Amino acid sequence: MALGIFPLISFLLLLPVWADAQTVGNITVGAFLSADENSDSWVSPSGDFAFGFHQLSNNKNLFLLAIWYNRIPEKTLVWYANGDRPAPRGSKLQLTADRGFVLNSPQGEQLWNSETRSEVVDRGILDDSGNFMLLGSNSILWESFKDPADTVLPSQILDKGVALSSRQSETNFSKGRFQMVLQSDGDLVLATVNLPSKHVNDPYYKIVTAGDSNSSSPGFQLVFNESGYLFVLSENEERSVLTPTITGSAKDLYYRATLDFDGVFTLYSHPKASTGNGTWTSLWSEPENICTSTAVDASSGVCGFNSICSLNAEKRPSCGCPRGYALVDSSNQYGNCKPNFTLSCEEEPGPVEDLYEFEVLTNVGWPLGDYALLEPFTEDQCRQSCLHDCMCAVAVFREGVKCWKKRLPLTNGRPVPSHFGAKAFLKVRKGDRPPFCPHSPNQEIKNQETLILALSVLLGMSVFFIFILVTATCLGFYFIYQKRLKLLPKNEVVVETNLRTFTYKELANATNEFKEELGRGSFGIVYKGTLPTSYVGQVAVKRLNTVVHDHAEKEFKTEVHVIGQTHHRNLVRLLGFCDDGDNRLLVYEYLSNGSLASFLFCGSRPSWSQRTQIALGIARGLLYLHEECSTQIIHCDIKPQNILLDEHYNAKISDFGLAKLLLMNQSHTNTAIRGTKGYVAAEWFRNLPITVKVDVYSFGVLLLELICCRRSVDMESDMEERAILTDWAYDCYCEGTLDALVENDIDALNDIAKVERFVQVAIWCIQEDPSLRPTMRAVSQMLEGVVEVPIPPCPCPYAFTA
Repeated sequence: MALGIFPLISFLLLLPVWADAQTVGNITVGAFLSADENSDSWVSPSGDFAFGFHQLSNNKNLFLLAIWYNRIPEKTLVWYANGDRPAPRGSKLQLTADRGFVLNSPQGEQLWNSETRSEVVDRGILDDSGNFMLLGSNSILWESFKDPADTVLPSQILDKGVALSSRQSETNFSKGRFQMVLQSDGDLVLATVNLPSKHVNDPYYKIVTAGDSNSSSPGFQLVFNESGYLFVLSENEERSVLTPTITGSAKDLYYRATLDFDGVFTLYSHPKASTGNGTWTSLWSEPENICTSTAVDASSGVCGFNSICSLNAEKRPSCGCPRGYALVDSSNQYGNCKPNFTLSCEEEPGPVEDLYEFEVLTNVGWPLGDYALLEPFTEDQCRQSCLHDCMCAVAVFREGVKCWKKRLPLTNGRPVPSHFGAKAFLKVRKGDRPPFCPHSPNQEIKNQETLILALSVLLGMSVFFIFILVTATCLGFYFIYQKRLKLLPKNEVVVETNLRTFTYKELANATNEFKEELGRGSFGIVYKGTLPTSYVGQVAVKRLNTVVHDHAEKEFKTEVHVIGQTHHRNLVRLLGFCDDGDNRLLVYEYLSNGSLASFLFCGSRPSWSQRTQIALGIARGLLYLHEECSTQIIHCDIKPQNILLDEHYNAKISDFGLAKLLLMNQSHTNTAIRGTKGYVAAEWFRNLPITVKVDVYSFGVLLLELICCRRSVDMESDMEERAILTDWAYDCYCEGTLDALVENDIDALNDIAKVERFVQVAIWCIQEDPSLRPTMRAVSQMLEGVVEVPIPPCPCPYAFTA
């Protein structure tokens, strides 16, 4: 009896992992899988890997045929087949004897097949290395290891010409711009591809395995052995090892090597015995600095055209558009930037000095885009030459005498070594002037006369019919509106978003009658909830106060209409809302690591790396709110309590209840004082126009808190001069005692140059005069090291004039 209990216990322990998986073993001809979130998957004998359909996060009706790690909470794909043609819901994958795997849409269109040889397929099997094989009577007819996507696994071997291709983004699995391949000459290279063609540019990273030109033993295989080592194997069995010494055991760790969507080839590890908190750790990556790798002709480079590449703390590329430019596709940070104006070579009204100005970027360049070199030239001559040259988009002044002029599009944007003393003068249009459209006055008059005549004839002939049409349309809309009023519940707010609408009862049940409180604000209380029928699971439910009806109503409409249309990785996502009688609630994504205030001021000091990444995340989120979303938003209450952290400690800005909205053609607004003591800019108290610069001020205070791990106001401090953080930080900066700000933080002390840069940025942000504060775009670029930070002036009140 006792012997029979152990197999049962083992089965129950494995049940959560294999609950939606079919029995392990050979996959017989005729077996099939359907594309659905509840569909089965086939697993390897150990249960480490699963094969089946993966639902895309950005479109729940599309699926990838994929292989993934089956025993870890984070669903990490290691192979996928149809990235360029995701399968619609209801598609079917079937194993056939004559063609191997065939994936058809619900309409019968073939989306992908395994292209097996002419032999008959007997069966398929997913082994414990993560390789799916189709077997004939005496051979392997097809295997996923020989048809890779963006990842290689231990025991996998790539022969010459077999390429890894990056995906386009984290959520877009279409073939991306980066490729890794072992060339016919034996060199392992990383290169960009000029999509949608197959043209491969010169490599930005290369491992030369053939030695000198007389070597007779070039590399012929890229090997990833079971111990986690990557090396190129030469024909004489010599090894060119890529990775450093691996300390972890393959018995305890999963390994994978992935060509990520940003072009960096990275070796990762993950603990096998994960309890839910384990994450993928980067052990090695190449190139070390992809931004400054060899510039590429006939390509935009690592980032898109007119963009600038910089490295973040994890040595990953971050791309950004300079001032006066914006992303062509706002959802693709690594895509092309376009100017928000038109550079014209036609005669324009007024002198060019009144139309254009320069954005000055220090130690930034766009190699290979030059059309003229002027030397010897002074800096002023360089500026004037570009200003009066209608083809010049940017002039780079280097080495004190050289002026390089460049036209659009700009390529390979990146930092350049400081010893060049480079200054880039980027030409941008002043103000918000519309692009100039040249025309002939006589032609315009003639066109107007023709238009008036045509309109007169048209109106004279059709006024009766237009009257009938308008009358019928108005009656139609009236009856539709009356019918709509009958269908709408009282007080319903119509929201032009894809948000889910909840009833009050649903949210009361989800929060267990509002039992677990997460936090409180001036307009409501936030509770933790669970949606059992939702893919999201846990949520945060904000119950708005009903005591002050006007404010609650305004808050509700603001958040639903605006936040529902904002999408950024550094903003808390609104999932739905409830407008049920007097009950108004908002449903947000739940962020497991709580607020930045708790993380920063309670318990042990977070690492310097975590703090810098949080600062960058907040800056990017504010940049999106100020410049990149459809409706410009002033948050008005940036503070640690309104910054939340997800499971990976990524910062997300929350609580837009105090947001003041501006149309894109407005520059400022006047409103009552908002915000929190210690983070409020001076203009709130001086009856001055409120602009996005109030958020810049608050961010500066928050940045100092992140640097020092202490609150902005500490009246209990033993040292009076340290009570006000902004004053103390400026004193430390002036006295050259920045080490006092980070105390015994070894990592920060070892990175004192970055500490100084962050403090300088913070001082610029807290300037009393709002005109001296930088924009959040400039703040982001300075924090990332893309542009040099000038020496900031004293932010003292006496320096401010109204």
